[in-house]
This record gives sequence, structure tokens and C-alpha cells, in this order.
Amino acid sequence: MSRRFNQPLSGNEMPRFGGIASMMRLPVATGPAGLDAAFIGVPLDQGTSNRGGTRFGPRQIRTESVLIRPYNMATRAAPFDSLQVADLGDIAINPYSLEKSVGLIETGLAAVHQGGCIPLVLGGDHTLALPALRAARATHGRLGLVHVDAHADVNDTMFGERIAHGTPFRRAVEEGLIDPARSVQIGLRGSGYAAEDFDWPVQQGFRVVPAEECWHRSLAPLMEQVRALMGAGPVYLSFDIDSLDPGFAPGTGTPEIGGLTTIQALEIVRGCAGLALVGADLVEVSPPYDPSGNTALIGAQLLFEMLCVLPGVLVR
Repeated sequence: MSRRFNQPLSGNEMPRFGGIASMMRLPVATGPAGLDAAFIGVPLDQGTSNRGGTRFGPRQIRTESVLIRPYNMATRAAPFDSLQVADLGDIAINPYSLEKSVGLIETGLAAVHQGGCIPLVLGGDHTLALPALRAARATHGRLGLVHVDAHADVNDTMFGERIAHGTPFRRAVEEGLIDPARSVQIGLRGSGYAAEDFDWPVQQGFRVVPAEECWHRSLAPLMEQVRALMGAGPVYLSFDIDSLDPGFAPGTGTPEIGGLTTIQALEIVRGCAGLALVGADLVEVSPPYDPSGNTALIGAQLLFEMLCVLPGVLVR
């Protein structure tokens, strides 16, 4: 008997403004059993230091995702013809405790990995990358990292706290979750407090690609180098929406001018095809600063592109 795969609800079956706003109008599942990949929300903004609102990110990303159709015309990827995919809803974080929320996120995502399912996380602030990496490391071993962001997020502390949205990748190095020699950060820019903000990851062995090196050029050649760097080992993709220029994605907590274009974002994600991706996230969409919904729409479209480059996706 041939396997029957979930399909997003067609706009010809239900108007796109109607129905339940699951990610891409996929079926909602209660657990990872039988799934190859799943979208899962983390409505977190307790780790932010200035402009909040990312707790509403997963819901708004889902709302805007109704515009996405199931076939990728550019790459010819047909993910719903070869992968069983569903929306696993949101992890119920603790709104009164960031520490407890981090534990809940790790536990929730660990169950997804242990079930043989690849999680695609709808953020939520970037603090969630730390428990996401912990959960992936426990199942898949030490990870390569593709980190797309305006900020390196390698602060030692923020207001004396070791866990916040500006610290996850320093903790990830300290805990042995990622291999610095297989880690790349793309799009870093803006002002900082000291040179260490960007120098520290270089000293650990990261490949750091500042935004200025991306201006006025295709990033396809860069992604060829990234694929060679990552090799055959497991890889995690973490994509902060503030890596994009605020002209494209203003709805985020820490915007920085001079950022990536949406075309470069597509080149980066599509350039991950062929990697052994075991998880990914799209973080820092803040709907209160996104009245047009364009930032959330970009986030939804990039999550679909991430789905399209997962191992096992059929290309027609």
C-alpha cells in the first residue's frame, strides 16, 4: 500500500481567510509519531532586552502562511509528496519564568527528535535556540551550525543573566552542543559594546561573514563553501529575521540597517539543500512592530523554504 501524505488545505476547498490557522493549513497533530517533519511554535519573549512581542510570532506566522502553496516553483521541491508533515501546535512555556521555559522547550523538542521527526520552530525570541540545540544534540550528536543574524548572540551575560536572547551561541559552545569548526554566522552588522561582540566567535573557530561582505552580491558561492564546511555531519539552521534589512522585515525587536535582502535569504536557505539538517528555527518576528504582516509573511515563506531543503524531499 502506498503511503498517504498530509497535504495543506487547498484554497479551492476553503477560502484562505477561513479555517483553522495552522501552519500552511496543515493538519494539527498532538505528537511526532509517524511524522518526518513538523512545524512547532515557541511563543517566547521573556529573553528579550528591549522591544518584546515575539510571543505573538508563531500565531502571526501561521496566519500569514495561508498564502503559501505546497509546490516550490523555483526549486521544484514537492515536500508534501515525500514527507509526512503536520503542525504540532505550540510548546506551553511558563510566562513567569525564563529558566522554566527553557526547560520546557528542551523537553518538548527532545520528544520531537526522539520520535524521528525534524522540528521547524516558529519563534519566539532567540533564547529558544539554546534549548533547541540541547534537544538536537542529545539525539544527533555535536552539531554544525548555520546561523543567520544581525547579531552574533555570544554575550557572556545580559544584565547579569547567562541565558537570554543575546547569549545562546556562547552557551552552545561552552556546553559542546555545536562544533565551532563547522559553524558559520552570516549577516552580522551594526553597533556593539566592544570588538569582542564579533571577535569571540572567530576566536572559537567560527566562520563569520559580516553583512558588508554580502552587499551587492549573490550568496550562492558562499553557500557552496558552507556546504563543504559542514560535510556529512548533522546541521542545525537558526535564522533570525533581523538578519534582513528592516526595509524588508521591520517587525522585529532589534532592527539594524544594511541587512540582507529577501533574495539573499532565499539563497542561504536554498543553499542548505544537501546538508544533513536535523532542525531549524525562524525567530524574532514581533507582530506589534509589523502592522502590514510582511515580516511574518517572510518568516512563513522562509520556513516553507526550510521544509523544502530537508533530507528526503522529492524534487519534481
